[in-house]
This record gives sequence, C-alpha cells and structure tokens, in this order.
Amino acid sequence: MYGCLLRGLRTKGRLCPGGYDVDPCTPTTYRFLKRCLHSIILGVNTCRRPLIHILSDGVWQQPVSACLMSTRSQRKRLPSAFPVLDESLKPIHNSVFEANLKNSQACQQRYSELMKKVKMGGGENAVKRHTQRNKKMLVTDRLCMLFDDGYYLELSPFAGMGLPYGDIPSAGCITGIGQINGLWCVFIANDATVSAGTAYPITVKKQLRAQDVAIQNRLPCVYLVDSGGAFLPLQSEIFPDKNQGGRTFYNEAIMSALKIPQVSVVCGSCTAGGAYIPTMAEETVMVHRIGTIFLGGPPLVKAATGEEVSPENLGGATLHAEVSGCVDHFALLEKEAYETTRNIISTLNFELPEEVEEVEEPLHSVEELMGLAPCDYDHSLDVKLILSRLTDGSKFQEFKARYGTTLVTGFARIYGHQVGIVASNGELTHNASLKGSHFVQLCDQRDIPLIFLQNTVPAPEQTLSHSQSELNANRLKAQASMMTAVACASVPKITLVIGGCHGSDSYAMCGRSFDPNFLFLWPNAKVSLMAPGHSAALAQEDDDVEKINKRLEKESSAFFSSGRLWDDGVILPQDTRKVLSDCLKIMKQQEYQLSKKRLRTPLLRF
Repeated sequence: MYGCLLRGLRTKGRLCPGGYDVDPCTPTTYRFLKRCLHSIILGVNTCRRPLIHILSDGVWQQPVSACLMSTRSQRKRLPSAFPVLDESLKPIHNSVFEANLKNSQACQQRYSELMKKVKMGGGENAVKRHTQRNKKMLVTDRLCMLFDDGYYLELSPFAGMGLPYGDIPSAGCITGIGQINGLWCVFIANDATVSAGTAYPITVKKQLRAQDVAIQNRLPCVYLVDSGGAFLPLQSEIFPDKNQGGRTFYNEAIMSALKIPQVSVVCGSCTAGGAYIPTMAEETVMVHRIGTIFLGGPPLVKAATGEEVSPENLGGATLHAEVSGCVDHFALLEKEAYETTRNIISTLNFELPEEVEEVEEPLHSVEELMGLAPCDYDHSLDVKLILSRLTDGSKFQEFKARYGTTLVTGFARIYGHQVGIVASNGELTHNASLKGSHFVQLCDQRDIPLIFLQNTVPAPEQTLSHSQSELNANRLKAQASMMTAVACASVPKITLVIGGCHGSDSYAMCGRSFDPNFLFLWPNAKVSLMAPGHSAALAQEDDDVEKINKRLEKESSAFFSSGRLWDDGVILPQDTRKVLSDCLKIMKQQEYQLSKKRLRTPLLRF
C-alpha cells in the first residue's frame, strides 16, 4: 500500500503498479493512502503487491519530505540569529594598527607596480605588432567582450614574475573565472604579446591549475587559444613528466567524461601540441584569417617538402570548417566569435537561481583591514577584528568560545552564504587543534563551506625539557587529528593567508597541499618553512644564520610565492569580502547543473 504511494511520489505522478495515478503535490495523495488501507482491511485486491515492496524497491533512498516538496519551489534559508561582534578599534590598538597600516601601504605600492607591469604584457612593441600587423585584439579586450559586464575574477596574475629564466608576465596566459549569460565559467586565454604565445613551464602549470579549478568546482571551461607552442630550450620542464604539457589534454578528456562543458575559440595560432586543445573541446569556434590549426607550420612544410603554402591554406578556418571538420563554428571576425561562444554557453543545461536579496554590510569599514593585516607575527591583533569587517552585519556565531581560544571557530554569512570560519588567533595548541577538528567535522556534517584565515606561528616550539616533550607530543597528536579532519572534509574550502604561513601548523589550516578550492594571500603574507629571523634553531654558525635569514626574507614574500603559483593570487585586504563572495557563488554553481549523471541506455546493434 505505502509502496504505491511512495512510488508515485518518487516518480512524480506517474502511474504506480497499484493502478492509481498518484500526484505527489496534491491533497488527493492522502485519499489514495486511505483507499489503499481500506482495500487491505476489506481484502479487496486493489493494490496487488505485498507491503514488503516498499523496502525491496529501495524507495527509501530518497526522503519522503523531498518528494512532497516541489523541486521548483522557492526555498528560503533560515533567518540569521547570529550575535554581532562589537569589535571597534580601541586606543590600545593604535600603535600596532599604524605600524600595520604603514607596512600594508608599502605592500600595496609593490602590488600596484607589479600589476602595472603585468598589464603591459610583452611590452609596447609587442602590443603594436599584435594589434596593427597581426590585426588581433588584445587578450584583455577579448575577455571584456566574452564576459557579462566585462568583469572576471583573475587567478594568479603575478605568476611568472621573478623566475630564474626571467619575467614572464601572467605566465604568458590569463586565467580566471567570469560570468557568461549569468553562468560562471573558467577561462584560459593565451597572451600572444608575451613571446608570441610561447608556453613556458610556468605557463603549463598555470593552465593545469585552471583546469583543476574547473574540475573541482564543475565549472564550464573556455579556451582562447593563440599559442606558438612550447619554449624548446626548457622542453625538459614542459614535456615529459606527469603534471606537464600532456596533462592538459588528459584533463580535457576527463572533464568531458565528467560532463564539464568545454568550448574553444581559435583566435590565433595553434601549433604543435596546442593544436589538440581546440580539437578535444566539445565545441570549437575559429576566426577567419587569424586562426590556424596545424602540427607543423609553413616553414616546416617547406623544409620537409620544398612546397610553399600559406597558413590559411594549410590550416585556416575555411579548411577546418569545410574540409577537415575540426571546428564547429566559422567566425568572420573576432567579435562574432565571442558572440557565438556566448550563444554556445547559453545552451548548457543549468538552471540558475534568482539573484540574492540585499545583504547586510559589515558594521565597520573594510578599509580598516589594511591596518589589521599584521606586518609580522608580533603585530597580530585579535582575529575577531578582521572577522567583524568581513561578515554580513559583523555577525558571528562562535563555537567553543571558551575552549582552545588560540583558534577562533564559528558560523557567519558572507553575501548571504553561510560559512564556517576557522581563524588563527595564536599558537595552534592541543586544545585548539581538537576544537578545530570538531568544528571542521561539524561543518562537513552540515554541508557548510569552510573558510580558513591563516596566521601561524613563525617557528616550531622547541623541546627543551621532558615536560615540554610531553606537551609537544600531545599537540602533535591533536594536530594530526585536525589535519585528518581537514583532508577528509568533502565540503568546499577557501584558505586566506592573512599573516604567516609557516611549518606544520599551515597544513592543519588547509594549506596548498591540502587542496582547498581556492587559496589567496594578502600582500603582507609570508610563506616559508619558518619566518625570517627565526632560523637560529636550525643553524649553528652566525654566518649561516644570516644567510638563511636573508634568503627567507626574499623567498617568503607573497609576491615570490605567487610568482611560482603556490597560490591563486594576491588580493588586497579591502577586496577580500568581494573575492570571497565570488568564490562562494562559484563553488555553489555546480548544484544547478541539471545533467550531472548520464542515464543508462540500451545497447543497439545494427
């Protein structure tokens, strides 16, 4: 009897085996329930299957309450009853605040200088050659035409700066996430003004990171291809290993199998390995006269056969659209190519929610975060001062407020998204680690995304006595418990380094090796095994200590880290709330894809 009802609910109104056309969303359903009961009591053979079929058919895999609710009905989140953090600046904070502010202004100046250099691409002459002689659009102009309102969240803009083989602005390609017709999409766009689009080792690493973001967050991926192939003098760092050049094509295949859409726009040269990117994408758009696809260009053909052939005849848009079939859409102009790409994205099977209502702004100005970003560990203020300038309405529901106080945990909302926050507020002690482990598992249980604010101690605790040895051993076990909880948590995670990122404490706070969905640094951040000035415990000679400290000072900089792609970018403190909001929206979008699973289809033989 119940099986007839529940099967009807599960199948959303289709005819059940008992003979009743059950509508799951109307009061009539309950009359059918009474009728089934009445039929059983009177012995009427209306519902022919025994009661056991409600278990054998596995209908309990889906809650009845979920069936009774219309999937298209508008859902409302529980109202926020979080207490307000009254964390205004006090006179006692002034000296530390001013020192931090001065350091942040110097870091922001460095940030602006590097960003200006990156935006110039390959330089003035390369830009002129690209736009005037080659008749191509700049990569930034292409992105503005592709995305809604020309806005996108760029990832790792400083990648490629300060490398041993020179500065490679933006690693020769721009990656990030933007909205096309309201849908967040990852993009990988070659910048042909930088060495004609040549791929360096850092270029490959940046492209692979963008694909990882697409896979982890199930985001559609758009490739704007304008590449001249690999940089041959560094081929040993580009070609042979697992996570090098060939991994790009492997990821394309895996993404397609995972039903992650991929669209390619050929807006320049696709030579050698680069030719596989458009041919492995699900749909490809190619621009007439400026787009080419071939494994070997005209110079190679002439060297091998003596034949002279034009790039257009060898691998132009006309050839691939009409003869080879390698591309699906022919575009006469670049503008038409990006309009076509936007139209392709609109065919994807997503059902996006309505825009979120207005959210509460923090009670305190986000500009004050400049003075709260610590210039070193000794200038760290209470992390709740930072939280009160990031969360909606400066509200925060703290968890275990009186236990393990050197780690702050609790719930908040950022632009309407509920999050769990784990924030460093001192040394990660035994109690703090147990508290963090408990809270991370709690958020995982409730499917609440986690945000880690990391500012770890500059050097590990030394063991100078037997009692200290026992304390360190206990803390080690507790930190291992927290690391396990963080590593195994299946919810999305964002890590923000607001100060120091040092030693094993950074692992428990979801460092890069623990695979957060996104990891960002503030410009004042330090990333190293231990902070500069704390190497005396590892070196015996004064000269060695001085050399190590100088090296740590250089290599711990946030810009050194970002140049090597150890993070997803350096962001300014005052922009943090907006970046976190974008990331939360991006991570949530996968819930709106309607075609995640492929139904089994019968095998047809001809």
